[in-house]
Amino acid sequence: MSDVGSEEMDEEQGPYLGEYEGPRNDKDERHGQGKATLPNGDTYEGMYENGKRHGHGVYRFKNGSRYTGEYIKNKKHGNGTFIYPDGSRYEGCWVDDQRCGFGKYFYVNGDTYEGEWLNHVRHGQGTYTYAATGTKYVGTWNSGKREGHGELIHANHKYVGVFKDDRPMGKGKYVFDIGCEQHGEYLGIEQDKDEKGEEDEGAVNIISKWKAGPTTGIHLASEEDELEDAQADAPTTVTDEPAGQEQEASKTPEIKIDDAEDKAPSPVQAEPSQEQEGNQQADEAPATDQEPANEDAEGSGNQETES
Repeated sequence: MSDVGSEEMDEEQGPYLGEYEGPRNDKDERHGQGKATLPNGDTYEGMYENGKRHGHGVYRFKNGSRYTGEYIKNKKHGNGTFIYPDGSRYEGCWVDDQRCGFGKYFYVNGDTYEGEWLNHVRHGQGTYTYAATGTKYVGTWNSGKREGHGELIHANHKYVGVFKDDRPMGKGKYVFDIGCEQHGEYLGIEQDKDEKGEEDEGAVNIISKWKAGPTTGIHLASEEDELEDAQADAPTTVTDEPAGQEQEASKTPEIKIDDAEDKAPSPVQAEPSQEQEGNQQADEAPATDQEPANEDAEGSGNQETES
């Protein structure tokens, strides 16, 4: 997403005030349904009140951006859709020219975010879906970052826990579709300067590392179990096999997961390092499945001055 060049011009300013077609009030101000061509080439068609955009309208920027929605006193306010220069799109609520309230953002790389916004950034409860993998983060956001309780949902398992500064941190658990869970915690580990190739001596990089805890296992049916079930359904026959051998065959193996640090939960061969070392998906750029930059402010390239 790119907000640069998507700010609208202020009304009735500058030596050249552009062109306007439509009604005016007794103060010669634009009033009612009108159409304006602005000095910088932008156009607006919609409702005016006392010289200001007020009500429903369509503002087209010369760079290809477009806003369709509600205005109050020249500012985007209410429901509206904004298509940005890079093709990304926001549909939802606006307050005082900012994305605020509930809305959905369609990113240029196919990712989507649907949830609450405040002051132009994700803030509150929301769901971010990563198009490349189908992974979803469902949970709390604070100033554009994952913060608080959340779930990172993958194809056959999910992580449930607390996030801090856009990464999992603290106690949580992996829940697998086959019916078992692995409990543990993410620890903040400071990465060595040489490891990350960082030249700035003052730079510090913190990663999250998974420390596995107890696992609640499940019983999987073995071949011996299936054979025993089949024999139970068959007519009773006399055998000379020792009773001890029959008892040994009836034992059911359990899934066991080592408690060693950084060990992936074995039921699905999942890699917790996906989240702990570099797959911090909510802060990535669109081209690399990361969150678009400059989300917290629109650019200042197109200021409106019309009459």
